[in-house]
Parts: sequence; structure tokens; C-alpha cells
Amino acid sequence: MKRIAFLLSIVIFFCSPATAQEKIDREMMQRIRNEGLSHSKVMDIAFQLTDVSGPRLTISPGFTRAAAWAKQQLTDWGLENAVLEPWGEFGKGWELQKMYMAQTEPYYRPLIAFPKAWTSGTGGLRKAGVMLVDAEDSADFVNKYSGQLKNKIIVINQQDTLMPGFSADAHRYTHAELKEMSDRKPAIPAYPRPARPARSSKSTIALQNDIKEVARKEGALAVLTYSMRGRDGTLFVQGGGGYRKDDPENFTDIMVAVEDYKSIVRLLQANIPVEIEADIQTRFITDDTKGYNVLAEIKGTDSKLKDEVVMLGAHLDSWQGATGATDNAAGSAVMMEAVRILKTLGIQPRRTIRIALWSGEEQGLHGSRNYVKNHLADPATMRLRPEHGKISAYFNLDNGTGKIRGIYLQSNEACRQIFSQWFEPFKDLDAGTVTISNTGGTDHLSFDAVGIPGFQFIQDPVEYSTRTHHTNMDTYDHLLAGDLKQAATIIAAFVYNAAMRDKRMPRKALPEAGR
Repeated sequence: MKRIAFLLSIVIFFCSPATAQEKIDREMMQRIRNEGLSHSKVMDIAFQLTDVSGPRLTISPGFTRAAAWAKQQLTDWGLENAVLEPWGEFGKGWELQKMYMAQTEPYYRPLIAFPKAWTSGTGGLRKAGVMLVDAEDSADFVNKYSGQLKNKIIVINQQDTLMPGFSADAHRYTHAELKEMSDRKPAIPAYPRPARPARSSKSTIALQNDIKEVARKEGALAVLTYSMRGRDGTLFVQGGGGYRKDDPENFTDIMVAVEDYKSIVRLLQANIPVEIEADIQTRFITDDTKGYNVLAEIKGTDSKLKDEVVMLGAHLDSWQGATGATDNAAGSAVMMEAVRILKTLGIQPRRTIRIALWSGEEQGLHGSRNYVKNHLADPATMRLRPEHGKISAYFNLDNGTGKIRGIYLQSNEACRQIFSQWFEPFKDLDAGTVTISNTGGTDHLSFDAVGIPGFQFIQDPVEYSTRTHHTNMDTYDHLLAGDLKQAATIIAAFVYNAAMRDKRMPRKALPEAGR
């Protein structure tokens, strides 16, 4: 008898699931699918955040318009406690008010160009000769060109060769690529530091900065730069200097299409004079130097769990070269659509659901980092605030317009089977990959850094890194409506499931202070 009982216990052990079965409301999943896929408002939201609001550099009129609209829209949908919450000191805002630039000699042609953020203008319409400079370092530059820079526009004699692009801009993950992600084993620490972007032309960037300082002192008009990432008229254009309240005004720094830049260089190398006229007007905003996040809630209803919170978010700010559609109006629109779906369905979540639209992400995750520091914990000390124990999870979206194909576990293996079960109702939407891998560069890192389960979804890259990310091409027309509907539907389901679980999402061990 004992032997039979022993054998039976073995059978039960091996036949039991590795983790508890998730309680998934299949009827609710179907209702979420129907609302998200058949009655979506995600493109209407994206239109308001892009074409209507304009570029959304932190502390710019465009960001202010978008944040105010989002706060009001969330209120109109019935969310509570909608607020523009200050998170701390950011610095100077900036706005481009006018941009005209053309080559006038040896012949006239308009140039594809855009000033870098936080740089000054030309002080009206100015015409200047272009000077080609060739220097090994700043000392060499001063020795060769000191006293010759007044009223000149400067270009550096860079020797890069523009190569044709043989790969398509757009890409969707193949099943083989997704399987490789799913099969990965942990190979890096559970709390990785965000990777710094690689700069193959570090010496050139340092030289550019030195040139700008000398040029400013000597009365030059502007410096032209370009990025080899940009081709076919695409400009990868970001910041051109400091934005802190006490930082000096930055020298006029203009990103030019690589094809235009190289044409100018070739003319000057052939001793053919080049003249450019420009009228660039910029405005620095210093009346309010605080950063703000947009927050709103669907209140929990369970007497024991309503004080716990499931968060979802995306960064609302963008760069100045376009209307920031894929980076990251897409993510913000999806998250707003997710809570719209849930409110439309009249859900009664056990936990509170809180949406956050962050500012200052592009300059270093400032909005989310400071929210975490103000409300949850300071990663420098790891002294936990009372709210730290109330956050069940944070879900983030910030990798363009591509549909969701899965989720990064951020080394939180205990969530694997939970998420795998949550994806089951959406397998037909090409979603379901769960990878142990970490991914960086966006706002879930702020939560992960203090031990809150923070997750970023895997998205098809589409043309994010090749064409739209931080470029003048990042506009509404590069958004894929079907992909955004799919993403909002899945995230609404994930947030609902997290809000209805009996337990909080599993957590990793707390990280050490000072990371």
C-alpha cells in the first residue's frame, strides 16, 4: 500500500504544472480583443500627440500641448486623479521658431538641415562663406584657423564614404529570431547598468565641441555637422549642448543631410567658394524649468488590494526634428488606448491601475527616475518608501510602431509562466515570446533599478533604428495602425490580469544601493 501511494505521489508530481495555473477571464479577454481591434481610437490619439501637438521636446510648447490634452482626455474617459505632476528641476526649454537655409554660391539650392536642440539662432537672415577645416585636434585647429573664423560657417573635412544600403529599412522578427530570444539563458546581472551608446567617431565629436567653443569666441556664424546613420535626406538630430538652467547659450549647430554636406566639402576641396544664407530663430524657455509627468488612475475596488497599483507607461517627450511619432507618441497612444479600452468595458479592477506618461526620457529617463525616487526608493541608498511595497508591476512600451511579439523578463524568471499563460489568448496575433533577456534604454529601467518588476515588450523593429528613431522622418505616416491596435489590446489584457491576480507579481531580490 505504501509503495502504491509512493508511486502515485511521483505521478502526481510529474504531471502537475511547474507553476500555478493563472486565473484568466476568457470572456474578458474576448471583450478586450473586440474593443481593441474593432473599435480602436489609437490612431486618433496618435494624431493628437503628433500632428496637433507638434514636436514634444521636454519643456516646449509642443510637450505642454500634448500633456494638457492627455490629462484632459484621460479625465474625460473617466480616469481619476489626472494630474501634471512635477518631478523636479529639468532646465531650460527650447523651441524652434524659424528655419531657412540654402546654398547661394556657386549656385542656389535649398539644403536639408535642422538645428540641434538648445542651440542659438542666427539673429536674423545672414549670409556667410563656408570654411573647410582640417585639424588633428583642438590645438592644431587653433594654430591653423585662429583669427579667420569671424562670420564664417564651418564644416569639418571628414573622410567617411557613403555606402549604398542593401538591406530593407523595415523588418519583422522571424520565428527563428523569436525562438532564439526565447531560448536564451541569463548571461548578465539581474540589474544591468544601462548601456552607453557606442560612438565610433569619438575623436571627431570631441573636435567638433572644441571647434564650436573657439568659433563662438571668434564670431563665427554656425557649424555644420552630419551623421553617417542618416542617408537619403534623413537627419538624426538631437541635442547640441547643455540645457541646465545655468548652462550658457549654445553655439549654432546645424545637422545637415549627409549628401548636402559632402557636396559642400567636395566643392571646397576643389577651391570653389561656397556661400550659405540662413535665418534660424530659436527660443529658450526659462519661466518654468520643472519637469512634469502625466498621471491618472482607474481605482481599485477590492477592499484588501485596492491600495496596490499596477502601472503602465511610456515617455511623452520627443526630439525636435519631427513630431516624435514612433518615439514615442506610439507608446503613449497605445498606453492611453489600453486604459480607454478598460474604462469602456467598465472593469472593476481589484488593484488600482495607474498610467504614466513621462517627460525627460530622451535626456536620461529623468521623468521616470525622479518619479521612482520621489515615490518608491532612491537607488543610491535603497531606502524604501511605503509605496514601494504597493507597486505590483510596471509595463512599458517604447520601441516604435511595431506590434508586440513578446516580453523581456528583465531576468525575472519567476514571471515566465505567468506571462506565457497571459499570451495564450493572443497567439493568433503573433505574440507570445518570453525571453529572460534584459533590454535597456527606456523607462522600465527606473523601476527595475529599485526592485520593482519592470518590463518592456518585444516589438517588431519595423524601420525604427534605420529611418525614424530621432529623425526628421518620425511622423504620423510612419505609424502602422494594425500594429498599434494589437499592442494596445495585449497591454490592456496584461494590465487587467495583473490587477486581478490574487498575488503581486513576483519580485527579484532587491538590488544593492548605489547602482
